Amino acid sequence: MSPKRLLDLSASATLLACALPVFGVVALLVKLDSPGPVFYRAKRLGKGGREFKMLKFRTMVAEADRQGPPVTYLRDPRITRVGRFLRDTKLDELPQLWNVLKGDMSLVGPRAEDPRYRSAYEGRFRPLLDVPPGMTGLSWVRLKGFHEEKIDPGPDWEKHYTEVSLPRKLEADLEYLQTRSFFGDLWILAETLVGFLADRAK
Repeated sequence: MSPKRLLDLSASATLLACALPVFGVVALLVKLDSPGPVFYRAKRLGKGGREFKMLKFRTMVAEADRQGPPVTYLRDPRITRVGRFLRDTKLDELPQLWNVLKGDMSLVGPRAEDPRYRSAYEGRFRPLLDVPPGMTGLSWVRLKGFHEEKIDPGPDWEKHYTEVSLPRKLEADLEYLQTRSFFGDLWILAETLVGFLADRAK
């Protein structure tokens, strides 16, 4: 077993066990805030290009995918009150630890993308599908001030995402893939934590 997979297993199992009380509280808040399931199972591209269901706490109204675009932007009305809090604190991503434990994801890796953007991985970005996607990664660290929920894309959200947001993320992910190392992953995890704490201090 590689050091990276050993870290994924040990960290995800430990964090899941420690976070069980938090899971209970968040699940209750989600149910009380709006009708619908506690978890959102998002289709994502995994290793080898196969699709898997990435778990998140639901932060939007039920069936939000039918009411708008697959990505969220500034002041998206589909995000619930509790959902806004969960996104701001990143608590909505805790269930992804289960995906890491199963091997669908890694703690650090390229971002997990929606299958409808599979064509973006053709050509030189194809190697990004050779490894499991990560809960965090260089694209998050490098572009943490450039997330869709912090910007207004204008009326053509699809064009903005495919021509501006997605290419920047793919470039950062490709750089990660070309320079990755175990200690590099530790650095990204540390930078993710620092970035999270800095956001909370604002």
